[in-house]
Amino acid sequence: MKTKVFYCCLVLFFLGFQGYVGARLLVESKPDRDDTAAYARWLVSQNSWGILTTLSIELEGSPFGNVVSFSDGVPGKGTGVPYFYLTTLDPTARNALKDHRSSLAISEYPLGTCSNADPESPVCAKITLTGRLVLLEANSKEAEFARTALFTKHPEMKGWPKGHDFQVFKLEIEDIFMINWFGGPKPLTVDQYLKYKM
Repeated sequence: MKTKVFYCCLVLFFLGFQGYVGARLLVESKPDRDDTAAYARWLVSQNSWGILTTLSIELEGSPFGNVVSFSDGVPGKGTGVPYFYLTTLDPTARNALKDHRSSLAISEYPLGTCSNADPESPVCAKITLTGRLVLLEANSKEAEFARTALFTKHPEMKGWPKGHDFQVFKLEIEDIFMINWFGGPKPLTVDQYLKYKM
């Protein structure tokens, strides 16, 4: 009987744990939701992917959203500026080279810190960074910093095919839209966001 109880408890434990398997290990704890700049920077630095939307050159300027990996710095030292490792074999890079206007949407949901809230719920934060997606000069210090940030967070990228001509892009942020509770978007300027010290 004790063995059956033990196995039942073990199964229930793993079933309960199953929902958290996809969540990432957080480097920093979740800030107070009223500290808008801190929350926005935390949300970007803790995430590793989002939906990057560009204006499609193949679809007559229609928005084209694509799942992309990104990094804003090595863990614990985020800058708030998202960097990407993209190839022109993918429409996102081709679109950005023609028209820089783009946006990056990121959700708190993949972090596993939304409890049982739906990803669309205001309780589960979301942020959209809008601006210009620009290609960095390959040998610049910023590109070197970006590659270190990207390869630290996404080690697999180092082994991606050289023949695919992956290049480093960054999002020059011009506007920020964030919801992390009920009551609509939180006011936050780009300056406030970038100057916040993690």
